[in-house]
Amino acid sequence: MSNTGFRVYLNVDRPDPSLVERFGGIAVASIADSMNRASCISGRIKPLNRAPLLGVAVTVKTRPGDSLVMQKAMNLANPGDVIVVDAQGATDNANAGELIVTWMQHRKLAGLIVDGAVRDVGAIRNMTFPVYAAGITPRGPYKDGPGEVNVPISCGGVTVKPGDIVVGDEDGVVIVNPHDGEDVLGKVKHVLAREAKLREEIPWDGSWVDEVLKEKGCEFIGTQP
Repeated sequence: MSNTGFRVYLNVDRPDPSLVERFGGIAVASIADSMNRASCISGRIKPLNRAPLLGVAVTVKTRPGDSLVMQKAMNLANPGDVIVVDAQGATDNANAGELIVTWMQHRKLAGLIVDGAVRDVGAIRNMTFPVYAAGITPRGPYKDGPGEVNVPISCGGVTVKPGDIVVGDEDGVVIVNPHDGEDVLGKVKHVLAREAKLREEIPWDGSWVDEVLKEKGCEFIGTQP
């Protein structure tokens, strides 16, 4: 990871809104299955409420526990954008709290993901604005910088670029490159169809497990009760 600079890129190459909208209502797990279970942000970054997340990434790379450039990012973001913050996973200071989240909601942004900490979670849990974070702390942020806006970042072990499609639910968050969007949506249809078929045909007595174990050469020892 390169050193954090002090710069703000004002332009984002956003995907067609109709492409983004088509990911609405699809379970993150199904999207992940359609992407070889890749591009899922680490499970240590958890949802703080039950609001579904869908939008376009505006990225922030910041010094841990600092909110200066993040606040610039949320002021230049468009409605429907998701602020995705690389705070290096540090949780000693919050990068955001109730006031910042309320401002994002007021500006009709689509969500906040912080690879760092937030505070005021009692209020955030009751909000309809989706927030994901790696940790919780009462200690507030600094506003000094440095930081960068709209550069490629690492968030929860996944590279996120400005303009990427961001989808989140109670399971977590997945990042979709817009150039792969149509392909992923096509694969999602097959995943959902396969799951529906399995629900109808799966032998619920568990016999399929024994068959797979035998195919893989598993040795059964003793007598099964």
